[in-house]
Amino acid sequence: MGVFLVKDAVRLARERSLDLVEIAPKAEPPVCKIIDYGKFKYEFQKREKTQKKNQHVSILKEIRFHPNTDVHDFEFKTKHALNFLDEGNKVKAVVVFKGREMAYTQLGEELLQKFIEKVAEFAKVESPMKMEGRNLSVIVVPQKGKTKKK
Repeated sequence: MGVFLVKDAVRLARERSLDLVEIAPKAEPPVCKIIDYGKFKYEFQKREKTQKKNQHVSILKEIRFHPNTDVHDFEFKTKHALNFLDEGNKVKAVVVFKGREMAYTQLGEELLQKFIEKVAEFAKVESPMKMEGRNLSVIVVPQKGKTKKK
């Protein structure tokens, strides 16, 4: 409609039984619309709700191993990790050391390296292996567009 003085725009809105709503206050000159404010609020809330619904929240799942984890247990837990990755979640693989197992941290490193190789097709390493107290951990995230074969 063009550029109006504020009082003229308010008068025009009242004549049409609508509201003058400021859309872009920082623009030069500020942008306003003559619309029904209730309808505007409703559509804004509806738009926000659909944006929130389409938003994906990534969850961190944890898989725990021990340095002497057996082959079957390793395969079973790796299968669970692949399912978590397929759902779009991050996976933190942790090797927990107890007591004298701390002397054999290289076993834990080998186990995590084997884990990384197993999930390499569907995931990439987000943070490399690191010791946190008695735990050795690595975080993997799903690769875009790659899903597990069912």
